[in-house]
Amino acid sequence: MSISDKDILFLGASVREAARAEIMPRFRNLGTADVSEKTSAIDLVTEADVLAEHKITAALKERFPAALVVGEEAYDVDRSVVPALADAELAFVIDPVDGTFNFAAGLPVFGTMLAVTVRGETVAGIIHDPVLGDTVMAIKGAGSFLTRQDGQSSRLKVAEPAALDQMVGGISWGHMDDPDRSRICSNLAKIRMTFAFNCSAYEYWMVASGKLHFIGHAKLMPWDHLAGVLAHQEAGGHTAKFDGTPYRPGETTGGIISAPDRDSWQLIRREVIGI
Repeated sequence: MSISDKDILFLGASVREAARAEIMPRFRNLGTADVSEKTSAIDLVTEADVLAEHKITAALKERFPAALVVGEEAYDVDRSVVPALADAELAFVIDPVDGTFNFAAGLPVFGTMLAVTVRGETVAGIIHDPVLGDTVMAIKGAGSFLTRQDGQSSRLKVAEPAALDQMVGGISWGHMDDPDRSRICSNLAKIRMTFAFNCSAYEYWMVASGKLHFIGHAKLMPWDHLAGVLAHQEAGGHTAKFDGTPYRPGETTGGIISAPDRDSWQLIRREVIGI
């Protein structure tokens, strides 16, 4: 099974249409009844998440009726879809509104993410910014590109390696427990500046375009990472789980670090993660 250039264009158009029709009309326009908690007060779902996922899923099912479609919201109904990614002939992984807390708060730092996997390998990834209309597109073996709303396109490249005290980055420690949580927060004082966007879409966008040196996460849900990891790797970066093994579709544990190269990755693992 392979994905054609026409398929990629279709996927990009489907994501943009969902943003136009279901996400942006609700941005800074949500009523109390349009937002609900999932696992906590910082883990939210909105009407925009649900309707955008439904719209993208319907488009995918019409064009690829045999494909596995894994959406963040659909996962709450059927948990078996994530392990199935490891062997699926063709699968699509959707995060309709990544950064829902920001979206619900009226902060324009959120995105739509879509990954394509073929037999357990990510072959394409899309990160779309509904507010700016810009899109990061990565294709396995062909690079990562940022296309602006006006059509201008540029190839992405990760940051050059730097000394630890000159690095800018962040580790998402919100899903960690102590002592890891406290140790990593303390170790982040070793770098030049730390950021927390609470949005994987923006974090991968920033690290793939060289604005950040590194990012890291403990929780590895596929809709948060598959598209972004491919974008980072195709921009020249090195991403691996905390134990050094590659991150693969279907995996949800083990932690992950994205850095400019292998040496930088090892530096972050040792000095910031502390393992």
